[in-house]
Amino acid sequence: MHPAVQHAIRALISEGKTPTVATVKSKLTVPVPMPVLIAALTTYKNNPNAIDAPEPIETRDDVSNQTQLDRIEAKLDKLLSLLEGQK
Repeated sequence: MHPAVQHAIRALISEGKTPTVATVKSKLTVPVPMPVLIAALTTYKNNPNAIDAPEPIETRDDVSNQTQLDRIEAKLDKLLSLLEGQK
């Protein structure tokens, strides 16, 4: 669930209001695509406890990005050494 939508739904619940597409959209502080908003609202309506669940942390992507950066850095170092060797 998108964090901004989750925050908006929580705010509405704390005000005692029923979350709807219109009320959630009015509480958003950042633009969120309508399908994402509707999916989050549907998730909440099917399981109200889903709003309290923390967002999963995507550490795999962080590791993947770091290894990709390491490979790019190694290639750039190799290219730089080749260019310096041509002088």
